[in-house]
Amino acid sequence: MVAAYSGDATYYYTGLGACGAESKDTDYIVALSTELYDNGAHCWQHLTVTYEGKSIDVTVVDECEGCSTYDIDLSPSAFSALAPESAGRIPVQWTYA
Repeated sequence: MVAAYSGDATYYYTGLGACGAESKDTDYIVALSTELYDNGAHCWQHLTVTYEGKSIDVTVVDECEGCSTYDIDLSPSAFSALAPESAGRIPVQWTYA
């Protein structure tokens, strides 16, 4: 069974991520908390993120220094696939895909 995590999702404007690649706001990407980023141990892994019955696939490309352990920071397009940006912060479930 795959472990599911609960946390809040926010969004950030992308650029050069901690995994070393340049990303665009239209990419479906995610930043993990510093604790889970673990010096890049999860770079390029995929997560399935679910909110109110909608699920998306995102790729780990960055570290979120301000995130609590299970919180994630999504690109604007990935966040918008789940909720309007005006929501700002939403409670999500996520798993490593």
